[in-house]
Amino acid sequence: MNKKGFTFLKKRQTGFTLIELLVAISIIAVLTTLLMVNFIGVRQRGRDGQRKSNLYQLQSALELYRTDHGVYPTTLAACGTGVSLNYTDPAPPNTVTVYMQNIPCDPLSGSPFQYVSADGTSYSLIACLENQQDADKDATDTTCSSPYVTFKVVNP
Repeated sequence: MNKKGFTFLKKRQTGFTLIELLVAISIIAVLTTLLMVNFIGVRQRGRDGQRKSNLYQLQSALELYRTDHGVYPTTLAACGTGVSLNYTDPAPPNTVTVYMQNIPCDPLSGSPFQYVSADGTSYSLIACLENQQDADKDATDTTCSSPYVTFKVVNP
């Protein structure tokens, strides 16, 4: 006690101990790792969804082409270039029918999808998916090498 009757307490130090800081940093690191793994999976599934959508659009254009001409084209133009799936009527007035403006490319690599039509009576479109657990994968086709799985669209 001092002269006036008050006791002075020691001033308590405030702040975090080294152990508390290490525990907090460790928890943040674990949560960040878990979120990043999930985020990478979401991006892969998004690209796979884009691949599937592209193949279905190509399938629609090919079916319209077959409806008009009775056969499927045996080749496709390069992906991402100008008017790619069209037909010019040889009889005057030489009208051009455009079935697809641009043949889509793979969203990750920019490479074309595989198109196989040997004789124009049938075709198959193939994309390599990143998600190995995809429900739409073709388990019997091994066109795509690991770590990818094959997704195939064929003529109806």
